[in-house]
Amino acid sequence: MRLGYTLNVEQTQKLVMTPELRQAITILQLSSLELSTYLEQQLAENPFLEVVREEGEGEGEVEGEGMREEEDEGKFDPDWEEYFLDSSDLGLPRAERDPEPPEYNYEHFLSQAPTLVEHLMFQLYLSRCSQEVRAVGEYLIGNLDDHGYLQITVEEAARRLGVEVPLVEEALRLIQSFDPPGVGARNLQECLLIQVNQLGIKNPLLEKIICGHLEDLARGRYSRLAQQLGVDVQQVQQAADVLKTLDPKPGRNFSTPNEVRYIVPDVVVEKVDGDYVVLINDSLLPRLTISPTYRAVISQQEKYDAQTRRFVERKLNAAAWLIKSVEQRRLTLYRVANCLVQLQREFLDHGVKYLKPLNLKQVAEMVGLHESTVSRAIANKYMQTPQGVFEMKYFFSSGISGDGGVQASAESIKKMLQEIVAAEDPKDPLNDQKIAEIFHRRGIRISRRTVAKYRDELGIPSVRQRKRY
Repeated sequence: MRLGYTLNVEQTQKLVMTPELRQAITILQLSSLELSTYLEQQLAENPFLEVVREEGEGEGEVEGEGMREEEDEGKFDPDWEEYFLDSSDLGLPRAERDPEPPEYNYEHFLSQAPTLVEHLMFQLYLSRCSQEVRAVGEYLIGNLDDHGYLQITVEEAARRLGVEVPLVEEALRLIQSFDPPGVGARNLQECLLIQVNQLGIKNPLLEKIICGHLEDLARGRYSRLAQQLGVDVQQVQQAADVLKTLDPKPGRNFSTPNEVRYIVPDVVVEKVDGDYVVLINDSLLPRLTISPTYRAVISQQEKYDAQTRRFVERKLNAAAWLIKSVEQRRLTLYRVANCLVQLQREFLDHGVKYLKPLNLKQVAEMVGLHESTVSRAIANKYMQTPQGVFEMKYFFSSGISGDGGVQASAESIKKMLQEIVAAEDPKDPLNDQKIAEIFHRRGIRISRRTVAKYRDELGIPSVRQRKRY
């Protein structure tokens, strides 16, 4: 075997991840809110970018190709001068200028709900108590978690504040009398007992169950509880019904500083004259254009040195590519959303029961894109439909084979499972095996294990917990 060095020339094709391509991929997988923040950052970094605010000033988006950055001191591509001379609309509707902007009033603003700490502090300042109790109460309120439970012991609070334990207990009793009922408790039993006392519920059996039999009650062991407490099963179930009306987490109904108040859909689907129209919700995104202020820099390039010209070329290239990437994101998102509307039309007409199983490969073949591109296009995005607001990944559901080769999606099976449980006899509920047999009679082959899995995901209790005596 002969060893040596040789020099071969061959022609190959490969994809190179340039910074521009990475930026386009990043923009594609951003939601509307994230993209708005990203564009604001780019506006601050690139002086060539500008937001279209006035009618007729840079209406439309750049469709031209970017220039290559040359090593030498070459001249600029004259196509950029033609871009600035072309102020026509490139397809997007012109924003009509409002002659008289509407006056703002208080109906245009949304007030923020008070937090749990603010709600309790307000009640503390209105209560008649000494300054010492109020100071201790402020400290205890600051040590409550988001669910309203006290995260510190009375002895530890007294030691840190340098006061007596009875003073801390007095402040804690004051807080436990506040709204919402059950706040300030140190464990679940105390939280439920506070609510029972405040609501005036006189039921000794309920108090016994709360104090020592919550685990058996949660597992649906009503017969065992009846034997231990010496009462009828119906009485245990009545006590359980009252217990279900209490709130184990009294502080969860109040807002938190990092609370997400709403979802802005990226795609809106509306039904117009029997057909569904897909709209890309880009109202939050700024309309970008290249600033005409730098027209003189391009037209009078001979007045500037090579370093300045290279800087202008690089920023101009980046601005043009950003505008093109945003437009490409909009077109890709529209194509994918329009394909989903065509494939899931029965779901849009009739509801979740008619959701079809779907995967990325099917959509990618229909729109002529790669599966990874479709995956990025639907990532972190929501679609508003006549059936509600759904994450776009919701429409890609696995399926279970049925008779005749027909497949049913997992979401439609879950919907049917909810309907079967809702229609069952409470005194003789269906177990998982009987539910699986009902699906078999409907032409859907599903195992008992799958029924149990879907039931747990839906939060449906077991047959023992659903039974009514």
